[in-house]
Amino acid sequence: MKNMLIVHGGAPTAVINASLYGAVTEAKKHPEVDHIYAAIGGSGAVIREQFLDMKTVDEGRLELLPFTPASAIGTSRDHLEPEDYEAIARVIEKYDIQYVFFNGGNGSMDACGKVYAACKALGLDVRVVGIPKTIDNDIAVTDHAPGFGSAARYIAATVSEVSQDVRALPIHVCIVEAMGRNAGWITAASALARSGDGDGPDLIYLPERTFVEEEFLADVKALVEKKGGVVVVASEGLTGPDGKPIVEPIFQVGRATYYGDVGAHLANLVIKKLGIKARSEKPGICGRASIAFQSSVDREEAVLAGREAVKAALEGQTGVMIGFERLPGAEYAVRPIRIPIEQVMLTERTMPDEYINERGNDVTDAFVEWCRPLIGEPLRPFVTFKNDL
Repeated sequence: MKNMLIVHGGAPTAVINASLYGAVTEAKKHPEVDHIYAAIGGSGAVIREQFLDMKTVDEGRLELLPFTPASAIGTSRDHLEPEDYEAIARVIEKYDIQYVFFNGGNGSMDACGKVYAACKALGLDVRVVGIPKTIDNDIAVTDHAPGFGSAARYIAATVSEVSQDVRALPIHVCIVEAMGRNAGWITAASALARSGDGDGPDLIYLPERTFVEEEFLADVKALVEKKGGVVVVASEGLTGPDGKPIVEPIFQVGRATYYGDVGAHLANLVIKKLGIKARSEKPGICGRASIAFQSSVDREEAVLAGREAVKAALEGQTGVMIGFERLPGAEYAVRPIRIPIEQVMLTERTMPDEYINERGNDVTDAFVEWCRPLIGEPLRPFVTFKNDL
């Protein structure tokens, strides 16, 4: 009999618990798995030996996992030193754990790879597998990662509602700030809010392109003259021609950066330099915690990723991460793949050029086509009579 360990790392998503559900339910099918330990509080909890055996959890509570936001077992951004990885390996040995799963983003996949190496150095027969998770969609190799589809649905639905408000009372510019430090996938997903009858977003600014203040103001001014009300979606990670953030970060340590309020900054620019009313909105963590806008496709794929990780480990695979390969054809479909962990450790995937328009203030149809299936069922349709005259 061998034991299993599941660890959550980094910022939670609307479907990380769905992956936990997939892993636990798959593991329970296999009698050779004795205890299914969950680290309560992230990677540091492994060193502290804070474990809960998920086999002792009532089935009714487990069934709530796919529809519960954030992380039910807790997560962390623990900064691990080289000696910590050996300590984790020692705990793994102590608890007779043969199967280890790290469910997280770039940093967690880095930790996954280092734990794999630490166990190997100690001569332990341990299978270490990564389960991808990120709202930012910035994990390499995989077509997309669980967590993004729900964050994309949230931003698209929210911008759709904001656009109706601005169209109804077109007297100002509304700036919606989206999460995403260096990768603009979430910001870009706001394009799915467009219904085709003139609603926004009108402008989309991504961190993959240099933000030029003069061009931004010119774009806004032209649209205000044409439409009256304008909706702009901007990434929190915009940088200027000097390569620096357009708003100085409030706090930064290691990979963690707390950005200044980009939305408010842009709104102030519009007010001060164009003399036009403007306001900003910043959904922030609402966008990664929302179950109301959880994507059914995202949830199902998160469950699949958890299940496939357990299958891979039980088949003897180690040092890999589960990813998705999109299959060709008119109907959306993916198949799970197993990616060597070294290919994804702290490797950031940003928006490719073919998904960004030439001006750098919008996305292309190719991006919309790629992204649309990930948000699940179509967004709620709205009606306006302003175009009837």
